[in-house]
Amino acid sequence: MSKLYEKLLNHDYSPDEMGECIAEARRIPASVERAPLLREIFSCLDLTSLNTQDSDGSIRSFAERTAHFRYSFTDQGNVAALCVYPNFVTVAREGLGSSGVKLAVVAASFPASQTFNEVKIMETSMAVKMGADEIDVVIPVGTFLEGAYDRVIDELKSIRDAAGETTLKVILETGLLKDERNIYRASIIAMESGADFIKTSTGKSQVSATPEAAWVMCRAIRDYYSETGIMIGLKPAGGIVTPDDALIYYFIVNNMLGPKWLTPDYFRIGASRLANNILSELYPGKPAYF
Repeated sequence: MSKLYEKLLNHDYSPDEMGECIAEARRIPASVERAPLLREIFSCLDLTSLNTQDSDGSIRSFAERTAHFRYSFTDQGNVAALCVYPNFVTVAREGLGSSGVKLAVVAASFPASQTFNEVKIMETSMAVKMGADEIDVVIPVGTFLEGAYDRVIDELKSIRDAAGETTLKVILETGLLKDERNIYRASIIAMESGADFIKTSTGKSQVSATPEAAWVMCRAIRDYYSETGIMIGLKPAGGIVTPDDALIYYFIVNNMLGPKWLTPDYFRIGASRLANNILSELYPGKPAYF
């Protein structure tokens, strides 16, 4: 366990600071032009299809629809990524073609992270070899809650090695972590283990992304950056449906980390319905695209 890890693991912060930041993020001034911000947010979306009923045909169609977005909305940049299950890497890759949209793939026994570590490593490695640009994995929540932090780090580092140079997003499943201190610690552990992004949720648990969890994760990212100079990205995901929801997370990141974090390289929102809702506000009366 490194000295940096020990120092940050036990770092403290003021709950008042969290409350003030979230309250400020919710107070969107009437003078703020929403359209440019929503356009930025749209370009940071990980458009997601993680359904039991997904099939080769539905994912290929979804990917092709995403790739062709630029022909229907010539003045709006496309989403950052399409996120699918690992068995759909090939058809999603073919559907996206040369669109420039990244292919994100959930792996390592998503969403429960409950299988042999060797299986997690193999699934991650296979997804990368088949063409995934990004890998989203879940921490072993039960192991973390038992306090076996070194085991969590060892597992995540083995997945990091299997992912190679591919962008790795580590999902904390914050709704199951019980309190803010655990969210902070899980954030530090994920970053110490090689995460390029830390992500709130799978969207499969009862409690998904919350502004409180996002604030704590931003605080951990800021502390880690202060110590190492390494920028780690944030991905809130799960239950973010309306443009107002998305703007709250945008302003939390802006207020905590600054505008240099507000690009697809360091800020993503995982969503399915949000994309159409943003487009509805930007292009009133136009039919839903996705």
